[in-house]
Amino acid sequence: MKIGYLGSGAWGFSLAKILAENGHDVVIWTIEENVEESYRTKQRHPRFPDIEVKGSMRYTFDIDEALQGVDLVVESVTSKGLRSVLEKIVEKGGIKVPFVITSKGIEQNTGLLLPELAIDVLGEEALDQIVCLSGPTLALEILAQLPASVVSSSRSESLCNSVQEAFNTPYFRVYPNRDIIGVAFGGAMKNIIAIASGISDGLGFGENTKAALMTRGLHEIRKLGRVKGVLPETLNGLAGLGDLCATCISNKSRNYQFGYHLAKGLSPDEAREKIGMVVEGAYTCVSARQLGEKHKVPLPITEGVYQVVYKGASCKEVVKSLLTRSIKEESL
Repeated sequence: MKIGYLGSGAWGFSLAKILAENGHDVVIWTIEENVEESYRTKQRHPRFPDIEVKGSMRYTFDIDEALQGVDLVVESVTSKGLRSVLEKIVEKGGIKVPFVITSKGIEQNTGLLLPELAIDVLGEEALDQIVCLSGPTLALEILAQLPASVVSSSRSESLCNSVQEAFNTPYFRVYPNRDIIGVAFGGAMKNIIAIASGISDGLGFGENTKAALMTRGLHEIRKLGRVKGVLPETLNGLAGLGDLCATCISNKSRNYQFGYHLAKGLSPDEAREKIGMVVEGAYTCVSARQLGEKHKVPLPITEGVYQVVYKGASCKEVVKSLLTRSIKEESL
């Protein structure tokens, strides 16, 4: 297939590399001049100069070129920037081919998950063309071709299967899943809990603490998930528990790193600058908090992350407030 790819960060590059090496012709739209120049002159991504792509891949600043005559469009832009990118697509006449969402987040103020956002901009006619690809995937491990598993989710079973076929490799396994809302929701919410996990480690707490935090975090995700109609079993799978584990445990996770640096005394801006990439959990914690307030669902971990990132609260004080909450019977 000819595939238009939107976004040139680490995650986008790792997935585009899979597609190119699976024999597809991949055209990547980027707004990063250093990425386009480096790939045009050296056939290397500037952040990963040692990684060679064995396949057809090229970069362009022209979104028209990336969308022209394609059989499939894949996006890996930020959740904050997705609406504006979709609006560009509509201005160019829209798309009539499957659209794969790999970003993870919830839009602020609207509370829309990214597949819902895509329908909001592209129109109801795109309903059966939207696919969500999500799961426990750290870009550096994908680039190293370490084994990983994800899910491909859509209302259309045949579309799920075709995306599965496009991405499947011996080291990157794609499983079909029909709960696209649950898949998108799990991928968005785990980033908030990962920030909290980084804070926990940065403060010097142990593995017991993190295990409890992840478990209570999953409970928090489940509670809010009912608002969006998420199937509980989805949150037990790769797009829920699986993604939560990878993101909360690994220091390769930018959300984990962000929380860790905050606990070590950096400001949110300093932590972002040190990481050098977008921290989706910082954006999504605002969206999740808004959803929780709207539907009267208490989200203590999300609230704690919000207070640290946006209100200047001390990490230690937030942890103290969580530990002194009234204890209720565990209900899962």
